[in-house]
Amino acid sequence: MKPLEGKIILVAGATRGAGRGIASMLGEAGATVYCSGRSVKGAPASGPSRPETIDETAEIVTELGGIGIPVRTDHSKEEEVIALMDRIQKDHGHLDVLVNDVWGGDALMQWNLPFWENDLSKGFQMMRQAIDTHIITAKYAVPLMLPAKKGLIVEVTDGDGYFYRGQLFYDLVKTTVIRLAYDMSQDLEPHGIGALAITPGFLRSEAMLEHFGVTESNWKDGTRVDPNFIASETPWFVGRAVAALAADPAVFEKRGKVFSSWNLSDEYGFSDRDGARPHWGNYVRTTIPEYLHKPLDDEFYSYWKLISGKKIGGDAWE
Repeated sequence: MKPLEGKIILVAGATRGAGRGIASMLGEAGATVYCSGRSVKGAPASGPSRPETIDETAEIVTELGGIGIPVRTDHSKEEEVIALMDRIQKDHGHLDVLVNDVWGGDALMQWNLPFWENDLSKGFQMMRQAIDTHIITAKYAVPLMLPAKKGLIVEVTDGDGYFYRGQLFYDLVKTTVIRLAYDMSQDLEPHGIGALAITPGFLRSEAMLEHFGVTESNWKDGTRVDPNFIASETPWFVGRAVAALAADPAVFEKRGKVFSSWNLSDEYGFSDRDGARPHWGNYVRTTIPEYLHKPLDDEFYSYWKLISGKKIGGDAWE
């Protein structure tokens, strides 16, 4: 029996990147995975530049041994989220895990500008898309967990600390997501439901592979553009991290905290799709000589990301 067989899981924001990787690996572990998002076959929400759809993600989930169910949902619209939860309630009567990975902020990023030169409408829209959606989705998902007095909410973020992420609105979004996991865990604790946050490392998402002009089969050629790409991980890696958490009977003890894919790999022993176990933290620690003997703290991580970042949007890191 697969560890998550019979579990009902919603991955909100399952179109591509970390969301697709997480949904896929939950499927590998045997779960029934509702894959939600706005991009469907024939109508990708991001236009022709990003052709991935939730339909494709659901197919991958099923191919890997789970049951993938695509449901087009705009998570900024309460009525659509309510309809999604009503469907899950009707089909299964409960929800075991919610993964909140709604993002959609790539087109709104304004890198290399101080905040006073930012277009506020773009910044506020990013917050609406990547914070409000998480709150809306959790609000209507939790009632499907309450009767069983168990469940898990996973918030997907960028980075496992409160360092500056190089752009005011991006930083607000990603640190707020961590705080959301903490805040929700406080309200949920008496009900036996846990909430936590997770971050991947340097993610080999579809956007990053395209940015470096490589595919997964020859991804190491991307190191010609950025040597740090050698320590990157596929979306399956953080996906297996979430699958390990969802299968852990003691996961409630991790509530309120933020975790990294690489540290969870050390704890649970899972590997990436090629058998490797990339460790972004160790790579950073041993790559910058002046930090070789210093702890991997927020100041260090901030410095690393500022000097190494070839950020092209959220998918560069998440």
